[in-house]
Amino acid sequence: MANAQERAPAPKADVSSAPPTTSRDTHRFWDTENAVLFSGVAGARAMDYASTRHFRALGATEWLLTNRIVDNTPLFVTIEAAATAASIGVSYLLHRTNHHTLERWVSFLHIGITVGGAAHNYTLHGPATLK
Repeated sequence: MANAQERAPAPKADVSSAPPTTSRDTHRFWDTENAVLFSGVAGARAMDYASTRHFRALGATEWLLTNRIVDNTPLFVTIEAAATAASIGVSYLLHRTNHHTLERWVSFLHIGITVGGAAHNYTLHGPATLK
């Protein structure tokens, strides 16, 4: 015959003491919002690529990368793709460490800075406007 401790049901865990989780606190990494943000980052990088190539076609000198890098299409495309991947990677690290607001802000800042730079590139008309 089993003793009383073996027959008694195990006490249930007190879940009321656990902090409530909301959809803002926790989410899947590849949720809709991140998919849209990462698409925005990729689009911004494509805009940067196009504006920089336009800028170089006017004869202006690239100041962030060397002209040799920018004029090498496969290399420049790889750099733009790597920048997109790096942004997603930083967001993933922030997601894994539960910094969900910062995770989103990485993409917001990346899009804003990149689109701002690309828009600036399109306002330039060649080497004469750089002086």
